[in-house]
Amino acid sequence: MSDSGPVAALVLIDATSKLWAWARLVKGRHALRGTPGLLFSKVLGSGYEGGFGLRPSATRGGLFCVFDREAAARSFLDASPTLAAYRAHAREICTVLLKPYASRGSWDGMTLAATATPPAGGPVAALTRGSIHPLRAASFWRMAPAAQVAVEAAEGCRLGVGLGEAPLLRQATFSIWDSVPAMDAYARQGAHLAAAQASRRRGHFSESMFVRFVPEGLQGVWRGRHYA
Repeated sequence: MSDSGPVAALVLIDATSKLWAWARLVKGRHALRGTPGLLFSKVLGSGYEGGFGLRPSATRGGLFCVFDREAAARSFLDASPTLAAYRAHAREICTVLLKPYASRGSWDGMTLAATATPPAGGPVAALTRGSIHPLRAASFWRMAPAAQVAVEAAEGCRLGVGLGEAPLLRQATFSIWDSVPAMDAYARQGAHLAAAQASRRRGHFSESMFVRFVPEGLQGVWRGRHYA
C-alpha cells in the first residue's frame, strides 16, 4: 500500500476521570481541528466495561480517525497533543493502525476506499457501524445480546468492543481476529448470522458501513489484556 492512504487509526480508552471522559465526548471532533492529514473523525462512547449492551460506560470509549496517508496516521498516534492528553488521563489505552482492504457503505456520507492488499495470513480487523431507524430500534436490540455474547466467546477473537456515537441509534462494533477464516467462521453462523439476516430483512439501518482492515501496531491495554 502506498503512503497516500487512506489509513485509519483507532484509540480505545478507559479514563481515570468520569468528568474528563464526559468532556471528551462534549468537545467531540472539535478538539481535533488542525490535525495534519485528518479526513474524518468520530469521538465514541462504549457499552459498559467496553461491551456491546445498552448500558453505557462512564469512562470507556474510543476515537476513530481516517487520515489521507499512513505517515499522518502514525504521527498522530505517536506524537499528537490529542493522544498525549488521552494517555495522561487513561487507566487503560490501546491504539491500532488500520489499513482497509474491503469496504462498503458510508458513515455520515464518508466512504472509505479499500487500498490495502488482503492479508494472506495473520490478524484481520473488522468495523461495523450503523444508524438505526428509530422505529426499528426495538427489533434491532432484541437480536443484539446473543450476538454480543457470541463475539466475546468466539474462537480467534483477540479483541472486541462495542462503540457508539449516540445511545440506542448510532452504534458500531470493532473486532480483531487471528485470521480471516476465524472472522468468517463467526460471521457466517449462529447468533451473528441470525442478527445480520434480520437486519437486512427488516431494514434496521438508514446508513451503514462495513470495513475489513489489516491491523498494524496494536499496542496497549484493554479490559486488562496487554497487546504488543
